[in-house]
This record gives sequence, C-alpha cells and structure tokens, in this order.
Amino acid sequence: MRIISWNVNGIRSVWRKGFLRWFKKEEPDILCLQETKADLALMPKGLRKMKGYILLVSSGEKKGYSGVAMLSKTGPIEVRTSFGIERFDREGRIQIARFEDFTLCNIYFPNGKASRERLQFKLDFYEAFLEVARGMKNSGEKVIVCGDVNTAHKEIDLARPKENARISGFLPEERAWIDRFVSGGFVDTFRVFDQSSGRYTWWDMKTRARERNVGWRIDYFFVTENLLPRLQNAFIRQEVEGSDHCPVGIDLRDL
Repeated sequence: MRIISWNVNGIRSVWRKGFLRWFKKEEPDILCLQETKADLALMPKGLRKMKGYILLVSSGEKKGYSGVAMLSKTGPIEVRTSFGIERFDREGRIQIARFEDFTLCNIYFPNGKASRERLQFKLDFYEAFLEVARGMKNSGEKVIVCGDVNTAHKEIDLARPKENARISGFLPEERAWIDRFVSGGFVDTFRVFDQSSGRYTWWDMKTRARERNVGWRIDYFFVTENLLPRLQNAFIRQEVEGSDHCPVGIDLRDL
C-alpha cells in the first residue's frame, strides 16, 4: 500500500501544471492533500470524478484559504474533520479517517510567521492535535499522521539552520513539540530509511530557492510504533514540481 501526502498550494493551480499525469503515474492507494484552497464545488471536475477513488474534502470558512482533501481507493469507516475546538475546526485543516486496519490523520498545521498571534495559534493547534493523537495511540490504534507540519525538526532538516533559528518554522518551542510528539511513540518514517542532509520538501518560491536546493523538510509521515513492522519505505519526491512543496510518501506491507 502506498500513501502520499502533498501540500499543493492550490489544487486548481497544480491541476493545470500536470497533476493528473503525475497522479496516474504514481497511482497511490491514498493521496492526502493540504492547502487545497477549494471546497468540493471548486475542485477540478477530473478530481471529483477520478475513477476508482473516493474524494473527501474539508474546507475552511474563508474562501481560497487552507483546506485538506483525501483521495482513497477504499472508503474509510468514518471521517472526522474536527478537534471539537471551533477556532481550529473552522479553518479546514483536519481529516482523521478511520480505515479497517489503521487511522490516517491528514493535517495542515498552521504557519506561525505572520504574527505573534498566529504563532500562538500554531502552538495551541499543536497541543490540541497532540491530545487527539495521544488518545488514539493510548487506545491501541495504529495511527498514521501526514501533512505539512510547518516546522523543521532538526538542523539536518533545513539548509540554513543558524540563519533561521529565530524564525517560525525552526523556533525552539516548535521543535520541542516535535520532540514530545516523537518521544510519545510517533516515528518520523523518513529518518528510518534516510539520514542524509539536503532532503527537503519546501522551498521559497520568491528567492528561487529550489534551483539551489535551499529548502526545509517540513512535510512528514509519522506512524505509531505498532505500525513499524509494516513500514517498507518512506520517500520524498523532490523532482515533482507544481507547488512550493513536493510530495512525500510511505509504502506499507499488506496485511
């Protein structure tokens, strides 16, 4: 089973840049999208009618902002789009889909760069999600968490750690949250297979940073430890363009 996650920075934009060709080549069992910037009615028709897939969409109250979606060959048993906290739920950042043998969390975590208020919003969102994730893990569920976490965990995860030490996305308190998340039993799947530097998932478009690979690894797949026996591979598709992020994914052994 292959599961892929991609912050597309606008599904309609990436659709025009060859998304369908890429999707048919990759043919994941589940695709999780973040920052779709579209509700169901505004999704490209070809995506809404993708043969062999079920499309699930969660959009925010603000038009053209945020949003997550999931394409799956198998329909989940149930889907939650809420933490039960209104200020988080109304931005369309949450999909928690329960399948027969695991629960998949597709989350678009907030960006904290805009203001001190948005940074606090991001940190509060982190805490709310941690409580939800711990609850699922402690109940014995097999949990997969994917999406744009908007924080690079360690110095190896961005090209210029010293220059960004005081920038949201690499602040000590943001990185400490990932430490807590990992120490609570969630495994960073990519680092199970690859400990090398230069493996990034986001680049600043304004400075043409992708051409120089001056990037950040801020898109992740985490799994609970009880899923590690099924984990075959984790990968980053740096060659795939169309967004300021690139796709990331995992392969799981079938039961």
